[in-house]
Amino acid sequence: MKLKNILYLISASSILLSCGSKGNQNDAAKNFEGPVQVTVSKAGLSDNRAVFSISGQLAAEHSAAISTRMMGYITKMNVKIGDNVRTGQLLFSVQSADIQAKGGQVSANITAADAALANAKKDYERFKILHQQSSATDKELENITLQYKAAETQAQAARQMRNEINANMAYANVTAPFSGTITQKMIDAGNLANPGMPVLILESGGALQAIATVTEDRIKYTRQGMRVSITVDASGKTVDGIISQISKSSVATGGQYLIKVNLQNSKELLSGMYVHILIPVSEDAKNSIAETVWIPQESLVQQGDLVGIYTVGANNTATLRWLRTGRSAGSQVEILSGLAAGEEYISSASSRLWNGAKVKF
Repeated sequence: MKLKNILYLISASSILLSCGSKGNQNDAAKNFEGPVQVTVSKAGLSDNRAVFSISGQLAAEHSAAISTRMMGYITKMNVKIGDNVRTGQLLFSVQSADIQAKGGQVSANITAADAALANAKKDYERFKILHQQSSATDKELENITLQYKAAETQAQAARQMRNEINANMAYANVTAPFSGTITQKMIDAGNLANPGMPVLILESGGALQAIATVTEDRIKYTRQGMRVSITVDASGKTVDGIISQISKSSVATGGQYLIKVNLQNSKELLSGMYVHILIPVSEDAKNSIAETVWIPQESLVQQGDLVGIYTVGANNTATLRWLRTGRSAGSQVEILSGLAAGEEYISSASSRLWNGAKVKF
């Protein structure tokens, strides 16, 4: 029995060693991959520079952050995201118990002030008659007159306090300043609202604007009233627009000038969509515009919302570089940043590439 057991163990060990040796050989063969054959090209320039492209975003012509001027808990929220509202419609209410309590005190003060005023007026009328009858001195009439005027002032002050309470009560019920659509809601009912803290974002319906920034070397080629072409990134749809506003300062925008473009047709477009604005330039000025880089669409690498391209790094390895792309023209894509004119990139490969893969030409 012992001899049989020993022979069995030796046989099993031999089988395991044999399998393990084959597995290691297969893994080594699998992990060993030679350099990937690639084709390298240089980023080209556009032949037509009669236009230049800038990136922008669609926005409503009128937008407002709705907040309250008083601190309190939101007791009622009457709208939700996507609701259309009209001017003067109640949006939300803020707790106003303390204001109502103060209003009760003010009403009591007004009642007391009115009673004091009525009494002072009677004294004044009586002393005026007594003075005419020489039964009251000039000093006594003067004192009564001052008391009467003081009572009038107190009554007016009490009523002004009531006006203040009424104004604060108006802030407790916040209404829409213009007609539009609720696009954001930061706070729900039951949360504490603070003065100046946005609760809702209201955007006007109808026409949209494209908002973009122009660099200082190109702002001289834009002018108010200029007709431009706008391409929507998501759908590829192209619409016409007119530049309606041009900022005269770039102090607060990092050296770039803000422009706004009114869209001629904004149907099926939504606020927040990204666009490219094509601004034409004259034949005399087009040579002064920085040339645009173009590469084939098929050379790009797409990972989610990111777009990149492989370049050849140190020791002939593939290096993934992220790009910012612009408009498309046929099979070519405009490169806004990430790849300069004349730089080499991998336009095609014999097999799948990854960051750090060995390549050969």
